[in-house]
Amino acid sequence: MKKIYYLKTCDTCKRILKQIKNIDQFQLQDIKEEDITVKQIEEMYALTGSYETLFSKRAKLYKEMGLKEENLTEADFKRYILEHYTFLARPVVIYNDQIFVGNSPKTIEAMLQKVNN
Repeated sequence: MKKIYYLKTCDTCKRILKQIKNIDQFQLQDIKEEDITVKQIEEMYALTGSYETLFSKRAKLYKEMGLKEENLTEADFKRYILEHYTFLARPVVIYNDQIFVGNSPKTIEAMLQKVNN
């Protein structure tokens, strides 16, 4: 599978997508326009082994809802990601059986080495 979950209004996502040479081989899903399904989040979980890894603690809602002070479980992370797209760390790039979550320089470098070769 070659799929990218992203937000088309996110400048960071746009910058990263431009660096992928064979972007036309990927299925793109704008998570604001097309909600993440239970099946999709479970596929991501199967590759990461953690809903927390998929969860963005940088989201404004995370602070606004006071979630930082709560002791969230894996079930909580899954539920919040399914409730609101902003809680998914972006982008999520699935390339065959590997997953790259978020936009840290290290993650993006590893992803680009894999998909651009």
